[in-house]
Amino acid sequence: MSQIIPDNLREIMIHNAQEVQNELEKDHQPVVRLHSKYGKVQWLLSELDEKNEIAYGLCDLGQGKPEIGYVSLLQLESIKHARLKVPMVEMDPDFEGLYPMSVYLKAAINHKAITIDAELLKAEIGR
Repeated sequence: MSQIIPDNLREIMIHNAQEVQNELEKDHQPVVRLHSKYGKVQWLLSELDEKNEIAYGLCDLGQGKPEIGYVSLLQLESIKHARLKVPMVEMDPDFEGLYPMSVYLKAAINHKAITIDAELLKAEIGR
């Protein structure tokens, strides 16, 4: 089991995935923000397949083309700094998803990167 996301947030993500599977909800707020310590790579994740440790959300590899997709938490945890051998991906403990994922997606597409800037996100509501 992946350790990058604490149990309380994992439970929310698992619940969100179950809602999607049961066609109860499709546009959750992101639950966690993961990011690279040494780059522009980041992920806003809202759902988790507990069995396979695959998360769903907004992925930004720092190339100006953020997209919705799936990512393996185990794979993210395995990425280590080449020299220092420390984990490269960490969770932002201060992140709070305030809008549905569709708002973050619109803002990311318009700004060519994931943003958590409140003003930029507010501007996307209703567009």
